[in-house]
Amino acid sequence: MRKTSLALAVAASTLGLSQVAVADFIGDSKASLTMRNFYFDNDNRESQNDIGNAAYTGQQREWGQGFQLNYTSGFTEGTVGFGVDALGMLGVRLDGGGRSGKAGIDRTPGALFPLESDGSAVDEFSQLGLTAKVRISKTEGRLGTLQPKLPVVTFNDGRLLPQTFEGGMITSKEIDNLTINAGQLEHAVGRASTDSQSLAIAGNNNGQRSNKFYFAGGDYQVNKDLLAQYYYGNLDDFYKQHFVGLVHNLALPAGSLKSDIRYFYSDSDGKNGSAAGRAEGYTSTGYYGGNVTRGEVDNRTFSAFFTYSLDGHALSGGYQKVSGDSNMPFLNQGDGASVYLVTDRQITNFTRAGERTWLAQYAYDFANVGVPGLTANVAYLKGDQIKSARGDLKEWERDITLSYVLQDGALKGMGFAWRNASLRSEAASDIDQNRLIVSYTLPLL
Repeated sequence: MRKTSLALAVAASTLGLSQVAVADFIGDSKASLTMRNFYFDNDNRESQNDIGNAAYTGQQREWGQGFQLNYTSGFTEGTVGFGVDALGMLGVRLDGGGRSGKAGIDRTPGALFPLESDGSAVDEFSQLGLTAKVRISKTEGRLGTLQPKLPVVTFNDGRLLPQTFEGGMITSKEIDNLTINAGQLEHAVGRASTDSQSLAIAGNNNGQRSNKFYFAGGDYQVNKDLLAQYYYGNLDDFYKQHFVGLVHNLALPAGSLKSDIRYFYSDSDGKNGSAAGRAEGYTSTGYYGGNVTRGEVDNRTFSAFFTYSLDGHALSGGYQKVSGDSNMPFLNQGDGASVYLVTDRQITNFTRAGERTWLAQYAYDFANVGVPGLTANVAYLKGDQIKSARGDLKEWERDITLSYVLQDGALKGMGFAWRNASLRSEAASDIDQNRLIVSYTLPLL
């Protein structure tokens, strides 16, 4: 550590930075290594043939070990502070199973690992992301690798390694109780990829992409119990989107009630708004019934989710309605994405044109009966009124999660999780899925 500090001090001197500035840069630095062992079993049921797919793709069974090194520096001293963050990731294949597209196999890779040219899973893949940052007062700017968690763009962390984005972002907390976020994204690297790709929306199979996603908005803490949100997102030549959200916590004589209300309004932008542009491939998925606006973004999505908590129990109920001719648009390169909805679950997200979804969920924290670290969760979602040429369709998903985190000992913080889900859909493939995950984060600095 002494040699490293000396080297940084010399480098800083060369750049004109003081020893005090470097001291904050180093002294406030943090580093950790997160290890994730991930087994993925996805059974794509034969009933998919009912929706016109002649081939049965069978099962995906993959097993891998992921490593994620996170380094976050402090800021140099002064009115303007500078810093740098680094994210290094490595995925190692333990079992990838078969080759994609090969007839007669019972396992198909591609969920956890990139594929070789012959369709087999790679032995390993890696990624290095660097982020430069600057801080002035209570405002911070970041440029490089980003993992935003905002209503209009949320990175996905549902596999061995997480998704990342590339671009710039500013976060400001100059006004009390108000956090403002704004920026532009240009590329994304998928959770099972090493390639930096331009941005797209789900279902766009015509190769048209965009390198400009603009976003801005804020979170305002009205009081200790009420959070108000507004965000705007714009994928150039595809869609413009407004989001309004309210989160309220109400203390009751027995327990508490949390209310979560979300509303998205999305319409076309640029080439997606013209017939000529859509003819070039700037289209969205949905059901248009032969309308001349076929492929144009036209969507309103409203959801409400309520959770009552008491003595380790949490009982939730919710409702969501997707209106308009298109599916709800969000950044999706086709290799796994997240959307800020209460219906974004293990297998699907219930965002099809016209879809209405009811959901119920129950969670229990066993710390209440003397087993801290053990939690369980079960959820059921039922969607209907999905627009299609065959009339209104329906689907349902059931999710079960059981997890345990070690509370003491040498491996304190190690987590074990089993996630099981089933999807039955008239609009997509029927799927049964299991995930087994062992994770541990080792502090380094």
